Amino acid sequence: MMRALLFIVVAAVALACLALLPSKLGGEYGVGLMLGMAGYVTLASAWALFSGPTRYISLATVAFFGIGAYTVAVLSDHLPYPVVLAIAALIGFVVALVVGLATLRLAGIYFVIFTFGLAELVRQLVSWYEVNVTATLGRYIFLSITAEQIYWQLLALAAITLGIGWLISRSRIGLALKVIGDDEVVAAHTGIPIAGIKLGLFALSATLITLVGAIQAPRWTYIEPAIVFNPTISFLTVIMAFLGGAHRLWGPTLGAVPLFLLFEWLSANFPAHYSIILGVLFIAIVFLVPDGILSRFEGGWKRLRTGARTGGAS
Repeated sequence: MMRALLFIVVAAVALACLALLPSKLGGEYGVGLMLGMAGYVTLASAWALFSGPTRYISLATVAFFGIGAYTVAVLSDHLPYPVVLAIAALIGFVVALVVGLATLRLAGIYFVIFTFGLAELVRQLVSWYEVNVTATLGRYIFLSITAEQIYWQLLALAAITLGIGWLISRSRIGLALKVIGDDEVVAAHTGIPIAGIKLGLFALSATLITLVGAIQAPRWTYIEPAIVFNPTISFLTVIMAFLGGAHRLWGPTLGAVPLFLLFEWLSANFPAHYSIILGVLFIAIVFLVPDGILSRFEGGWKRLRTGARTGGAS
């Protein structure tokens, strides 16, 4: 109980400090940097809610991100902003349920391929609709929302996402997810409702990702499918979660912050080679730190403690 209370207090203090950062940074670039970082921390953490414990590698992140952004673009002129966010979350949730019911029986490379194809399918459908029905390829968003306000919304969503992950890890669902990730056959034989847990968690993860896209949409005055359905968003999310450790609560955050700063620098200084460097980095992470940096730190710390105890005993 004391540990839980200490965690909540520390998290609240950290959140308050992060909320004050825009006023300290001043310039537009600094606020934009913090905004982008908060967005990827939330994306990676939301992705890891489902893919971390189940080990289902989803590349559909950008599909839900784009759905959220386009919902805001279409409805922002007709409905209040909070209502638009709620509708975007509902659409993401419903789409995730439909997709989950159809695909969560797949596993391994088949699930990866399907989710990648889903993202491309959604992009093509939106492009077709814009060109053939609305006779345009993009939309303008005119909302009086500042970059600081977008940052605060993303920061709050990141806190909610981490809070959900913390609660799940301390619940029976968290224990069931660990069993499912280790061996689904064993989980089924122990009576765990595998299909229901996977479907619910996939829908929750997708809804949070949809909200990230919806909240970030006013950042772009003009959006089109190539912007909000960019596959790079999905790959960056996976790489960030993998680097820190997708099955650890703070792993995605630990991976998202340094990699976002690195990618910003690479895209500014090596725009022609950015995609190549991204691919090489992804391969390196998978081979060198497949379980994430936090697992390496924990393993090293355990070895040090074991060595210290052995030395003390001798």
